[in-house]
Amino acid sequence: MKIINKADRPSLRRSVDQGTVEQRKSVQSIIQEVKENGDEAVRRFTEQFDGVLLESPRVTKEEFDEAYDSMDGEFITILEEAAANIRSFHEKQLPTSWFDTSSDGTMLGQKITPIDAAGVYVPGGTAAYPSSVFMNIIPAQVAGVERIVMVTPPGEDGKVPAGVLVSARILGVSDVFKIGGAQAVAALAYGTESISPVDKITGPGNVYVALAKREVFGDVDIDMIAGPSEIAVLADDTARPREIASDLLSQAEHDARSSSVLVTTSEHLAEQVQEEVESQLQQLPRERIARQSVEDYGMILLCDTWQEAIDAINEIAPEHLEVICEGPFQSLAKIKHAGAIFLGPYSSEPVGDYFAGPNHVLPTNGTARFSSPLNVDDFLKKSSVISYSGEALQQNVDKIARFARLEGLEGHARAVESRKERWT
Repeated sequence: MKIINKADRPSLRRSVDQGTVEQRKSVQSIIQEVKENGDEAVRRFTEQFDGVLLESPRVTKEEFDEAYDSMDGEFITILEEAAANIRSFHEKQLPTSWFDTSSDGTMLGQKITPIDAAGVYVPGGTAAYPSSVFMNIIPAQVAGVERIVMVTPPGEDGKVPAGVLVSARILGVSDVFKIGGAQAVAALAYGTESISPVDKITGPGNVYVALAKREVFGDVDIDMIAGPSEIAVLADDTARPREIASDLLSQAEHDARSSSVLVTTSEHLAEQVQEEVESQLQQLPRERIARQSVEDYGMILLCDTWQEAIDAINEIAPEHLEVICEGPFQSLAKIKHAGAIFLGPYSSEPVGDYFAGPNHVLPTNGTARFSSPLNVDDFLKKSSVISYSGEALQQNVDKIARFARLEGLEGHARAVESRKERWT
């Protein structure tokens, strides 16, 4: 991991991966095939890309039972406790409808309604992610979404990892399908014989999943276009190098394109973390992935002042930000852009990934500059409610008509003016 001084640092803003022309064309072709041929196309693509020919993609009750029976009871208890923490956090986000009545009898308000159906993509591939089940489904349940469908790629044995199925069962979700990739996104968006279409698709995946979500956006809503995982650590010389290095590698092991950045004012800390990263890499089971990530996207940025370090963090707008310094809460007000902020030496990033309660589906590629973590609001719609009184319209009809004519919309003006006869 290179140590870079202010004068030599590159741009800290990562661009969103748009995929290659070939990848985009492939995704468009897959989506069209699923739209036209439904389950048959999904079955064919699952065999082609996952190497599994499935008679039916739906996870059966017997598969749920097998997964539950195979799992250690203590781990199930841990999953249940994590789910409870996550639910408790998201319940505090739940907004309420409101209505306001004025003295002239006009009532204005906002009606909040959950979407009807959500589709959740849980990634597979190099690892299994029970936490993604919780983070995507729980806020939808808290919002009151009636129908939740989960899709996830099958393994070579045609099965879904036990932890993923047990997590779904803990939440009471049984509509689970062994489908991955762009074909899964298309099935959720447009429906097949087995899957009814949903209104919103959430959850991370590989570049094909991200491109597919981009393609179907507009026909359905999506949460975000997720990029590779990111962590930035803002630290002074009170931080412990071993802990910082392990936190950086916690994200580097996700993906060879993951980004791990330390921003510090301490040259001594920078050098020690550099040594620790190399030492710990050699002990990491996913060393190959993590090493590639560190070499290509890792960085230790050495700043002259603490304000300069905070400015660098705001430029990065990282998915995960750890602030490990003396008095971290004093720096919180100056941090404008980050998906999740972890304050103090005991708030290691995996605490948020799995157990604390806040959502770990976070904006990446610098999009924390304008977007937020997945939350209950993502599964709610807000409708404006207007009940104008006769008194209010009589007072304002000429103003409204004049406004309409200013925009050249005579029909609008006449629509309100047609009520004038009520007062004559």
